[in-house]
Amino acid sequence: MNHTPVSNTAIGLLAGLLLALAGILGGFSGLLFGILLGALGMAVGAHRDGLLDLGALLRSRGRG
Repeated sequence: MNHTPVSNTAIGLLAGLLLALAGILGGFSGLLFGILLGALGMAVGAHRDGLLDLGALLRSRGRG
């Protein structure tokens, strides 16, 4: 059986969406909160996979 490991991006997305379940009690605002946390979790997972460099993004904000 060929087992493919789950990427950190997918785990981050899942973690963000699971955390969003705590905020889904508020209708449309809960939906927006879930999308925000899912995107945040996916970004952190992509950073851990090496697909996204959050350090470079944060460093570029300090330039004048």
